[in-house]
Amino acid sequence: MLAKLKEIAAKLKSELLFYQRLMRHPQTPLLAKVFLWLAISYFLLPFDLIPDFLPVIGHLDDLVIIPFLVFAAIKLTPDSVLQACRNEI
Repeated sequence: MLAKLKEIAAKLKSELLFYQRLMRHPQTPLLAKVFLWLAISYFLLPFDLIPDFLPVIGHLDDLVIIPFLVFAAIKLTPDSVLQACRNEI
């Protein structure tokens, strides 16, 4: 189980490095960068569209909005930029 947790942590670190490189890449479209910043901000800021103190629905918006913003950013970015950022890791 510890090995599985280490594998997940390594994958998460790799993905975060990828998104960091994607945001810094000069050919990443501005709208994609905005979507990534919105996803980070929504995750880090203490307020949400639906407050987290509501049992299930409070966290559900986090599980929908953040992946949607990341997905949209990736779809807006050319494949060559995505590949270049993946190769840097």
